Amino acid sequence: MNDAAVRHLPREIRTDRLLLRAVSVDDAVAQAEAVTASLPELSPWMPWAQSPQTLEQAAENLAAAARSFEDGTEFAWTIWDPTGESLIGRISVFAVNWTVPKGEIGYWLASSRTGHGYMREAVSAVVGAADQEGFRRLEIRCDRRNTRSARVPLSLGFELDGVLRNDAVSATDPSLLRDTLIHSRIR
Repeated sequence: MNDAAVRHLPREIRTDRLLLRAVSVDDAVAQAEAVTASLPELSPWMPWAQSPQTLEQAAENLAAAARSFEDGTEFAWTIWDPTGESLIGRISVFAVNWTVPKGEIGYWLASSRTGHGYMREAVSAVVGAADQEGFRRLEIRCDRRNTRSARVPLSLGFELDGVLRNDAVSATDPSLLRDTLIHSRIR
């Protein structure tokens, strides 16, 4: 029996204020608009957010993520208001290793939605879903200078495992190196 075929995270997760829905190509317009409107806040941290996202790029990205969701190798959700009408951001569990089982959580939030605790709420919901599926280790990595992103795992009881110094190039300037924080939660 294929372990990935048996182990899936839910396609939909609801919280008090959010709807997390498995990614779909149908979300391409909303994602492209949110990414493009949020470039000033996303570009320092996300290599893929250096220029406006086209509808074609969003559709290709979402189609690939949807395929990964179906095969159990990566799980990505778009984050919406409770009505499912306003895109707030995106969250995923990737680098999944079902043998351990473990994965890494990544996320971004539309600039217009920051400062309201939405990402903390979304991450908490995804952690709960991963716990239900038996994940033993979850990681959140971010650039050391991204203090807003780094506060999310710490607020949810993740511990700082370490700092990878000169681990990657800067998202905006490949001649500059950056440090990566690794936060983890184990069960």
